[in-house]
Amino acid sequence: MSGALLVVASFFTSALTAAFGVGGGVAMLALLGLFIPVAALIPVHGAIQLGSNTGRAWRQRAHIVHTIALPFIAGSLLGAVAGAFFVVQLPDAVLKLALGLFVIAVTWAKIPGMAELSRTGLAIGSAVLALLGMFVGATGPLLSAFFARLIPDDRRALIATHAAGMTVQHFLKIIVFAFAGFAFAQWLPFILAMVASGYLGTVYGTRLLEKLPEESFRRWFRIGLTLLALDLVRQGAAGLL
Repeated sequence: MSGALLVVASFFTSALTAAFGVGGGVAMLALLGLFIPVAALIPVHGAIQLGSNTGRAWRQRAHIVHTIALPFIAGSLLGAVAGAFFVVQLPDAVLKLALGLFVIAVTWAKIPGMAELSRTGLAIGSAVLALLGMFVGATGPLLSAFFARLIPDDRRALIATHAAGMTVQHFLKIIVFAFAGFAFAQWLPFILAMVASGYLGTVYGTRLLEKLPEESFRRWFRIGLTLLALDLVRQGAAGLL
């Protein structure tokens, strides 16, 4: 029953992200946390999100901004390698608190020069995001806020490029966990069912995205990011108290 519930949920969370750019990955992480062991949560979620984001990137591939995607890949590789050898891990509560506050800042504050960020700056930011992704299950909201500053006027390009970026980061995460000895094989049927359901959700969400006016999309995008960030702040603050 729990497996069937999660497979159905995968459809809706993927549709949510395909249409609005945020929310699906975090919602899926929360749902998985209710049913699967903590030790398997981050790698299994990463594998599911790899499939989901790959499907979304393929479905929306015509809108990917490659001038952003290529430096992002280079930075992500660096961050993933650093994460594999990172010994001193910060407490989960601290990471969530910092992540939530940073998402709010990037979403609402006017950061000078952000839209004209150089390839080097983009690569450095991507490396930090990839490193965070090794310890925090869902860094999608931060990447969404980051890319929204670089792609301010095309919702389809924003979501497609975000999907490509998350595909890279989740792929690297899976490689790191596989080398660390996590047994993905025993979770494979469940992961494949989640990915298949998620792709159907992506198809539906992409159709909805095409109908959304740019202004409405941007408004709901910011509201969604802010709500997710506030929840991360809540979780982080609760963990520190």
